[in-house]
Amino acid sequence: MKTNMMKGQQGFTLIEIAIVLVIIGLLLGGVLQGQQLIQNSRVRSMINEINGISAAVTGYQDRYGRLPGDDGNLVALQGRGGVWVAATGPTVAGNLSGAINTGPAITGGTFYTTPTLEALGFWQHLRAAGFINGDPSAVGAGTTPVSPWGGGITVTGLAANGVPIGVAKLCFNNVPGSAAQTIDTRLDDGANETGRVRSVTTANPAAATPAAAPYAEDITYAMCVSI
Repeated sequence: MKTNMMKGQQGFTLIEIAIVLVIIGLLLGGVLQGQQLIQNSRVRSMINEINGISAAVTGYQDRYGRLPGDDGNLVALQGRGGVWVAATGPTVAGNLSGAINTGPAITGGTFYTTPTLEALGFWQHLRAAGFINGDPSAVGAGTTPVSPWGGGITVTGLAANGVPIGVAKLCFNNVPGSAAQTIDTRLDDGANETGRVRSVTTANPAAATPAAAPYAEDITYAMCVSI
C-alpha cells in the first residue's frame, strides 16, 4: 500500500517539464510575433495614409493651382458644379494666402476630430475634387481620417513640433517609439528633431521643439509630417 501511494505522488518527469516549457515558449513567441505583425500593419497603414494625402494635395494643386483648404471663395468653389454645389459640396473656403492659416489647437488627448475653417476646408476640398474618399460637406467630429493608434489625423498650418507657422503638416499622436522610428526612417531622416518628420513626447506639440535624442521604444510620440 505504501509503495502504491508513493507511486501516485510522483511528480512530472524532466521530459514532461521540458515539453511544457517548449509549449509555453511557443505560445509566448506566437503572442509576441502577433503583436509585431499588428504593429507593422499599423505602420504601413499610417505611411500609406500620409503618402496618399500628400499625393492628393499635389494632384489638387496641379489641377487648380491652389492649396486645398486655402482655395476660395466659396461661391467660386460651388460654381464648379458636380458635388461642389451648395447642397453637397464644401461649406468653407480659404483666403488664397498660399498657406493653411488655421488649424486645431494642438494639445493632447485623442487629437483633432473637429477641424474648423481652412483646416476643415482642406478635407472638404480634397473630397469634392475626388482625391480622397468621404463626404465633401461633412463637418464636426469624425471629419478627419483616423490614425491607427486612435484619434484623428489633423492638418494644421499652425506651429507644431518645431515647424513654423504657415507650413502645412499632418499631425497624429499616441505612436509607440518603435513605430515612430520606422515612420521617420521610411519617410525622412530617422531623426525626430530634423527634416520633414518631427516628433515630440509632450502632450502639447504646439509648444514644443523636439529634443535631439534617439527614439525610445518605451515612449509614445506625437508626430507631424510636413506636406
